[in-house]
Amino acid sequence: MIRKKSRREESLDHAELARLLPAPGDPHLSLDRHLLLEEHLMNEIQHTAPAPAPSRRPARRLLLIGVPVTAAALAGAFAFTALTGSGGSGPAAATPPPVEAPVVRIEPGSTAQLASTVEHIAAAASARKTPEPGPGQYIYIKSMVSFLCVLHTDADESKTLVQPLHIREVWNSPDGKQGWLDEPGYKPKGGITLDSDVESSLNGPSYYYLKTLPTDPDALLKKIYEETKGQGNSPDQEAFTTVGSLLREQLAPAKLNAALYRAAAKIPGVVVVDHAKDAAGREGIALARVDQQSGDRTEWIFDRKTYAYLGSRGVQVKQVDDVKPGTVLESTAVLERAVVDAQKQRPGAQGTDA
Repeated sequence: MIRKKSRREESLDHAELARLLPAPGDPHLSLDRHLLLEEHLMNEIQHTAPAPAPSRRPARRLLLIGVPVTAAALAGAFAFTALTGSGGSGPAAATPPPVEAPVVRIEPGSTAQLASTVEHIAAAASARKTPEPGPGQYIYIKSMVSFLCVLHTDADESKTLVQPLHIREVWNSPDGKQGWLDEPGYKPKGGITLDSDVESSLNGPSYYYLKTLPTDPDALLKKIYEETKGQGNSPDQEAFTTVGSLLREQLAPAKLNAALYRAAAKIPGVVVVDHAKDAAGREGIALARVDQQSGDRTEWIFDRKTYAYLGSRGVQVKQVDDVKPGTVLESTAVLERAVVDAQKQRPGAQGTDA
């Protein structure tokens, strides 16, 4: 007996499927919704990266908000970002509303004292005792930070908004496989894990990786250019940014620190700025370079007497995207750098978790 196939058992062609299925909708998102989703997506990308912080300074991302935008609405937008893009499993605290970026007088940079300043900084780095983290220990960095949030613009004026100054603490194992980040108001309560199986590199270096880098400045700079080729706005700017990322939330061997400073001095466009302040208000001397595309100058700030690294600052030096010259786009200050015996443990509290 030959069984005749029913219509249900026969395959449907595309035309028939089109007749059976309802017509697709035409969803439309408002501009504000598009902007929120874009910001959320960028946060998700950052949180899935293996490095604990933007290991290199992110490209300028200005969120253009048209009038009318109330302070409450703006705070709500950032609370949405914090709740949906926190990257952790715990509840996120409400993100503090952004504040207007400070504006400072732009001090011109100079190459006149570059060689001697870098030698002072490098010599101090070589002589400074650096703790050696062992298996089971963690590198602890405590910083005060503020980063760019949005550009609020209308027909009459524009305002650059930044995060309020706040504390950020990072713990990383020497091999870079385990870590923890606590940044109240910007991460879930208690912090988030930084555990990663990604191999260390210049984009996300571990202490053990840093120990493999050459301490000859020329060889080190050559490696940096080779491994960052095609990244950033220009090879020189990317090389400078990469060196800066190794200074912010990492512990490097003394000889490598000295080599990094000497290598940075060989990058075209690097200058000395006599007066600069970190996020904690400490004044020092800075090595700096202007990003010709975005118009802002990144400054690495050092203590004027001890030449110890204090922090960094990003200052707009030429008007781009309605950001006024002198606007401080970001500011950091390293408050403590140490080796501790356990994750979430703070120096001076050995045996107790944070």
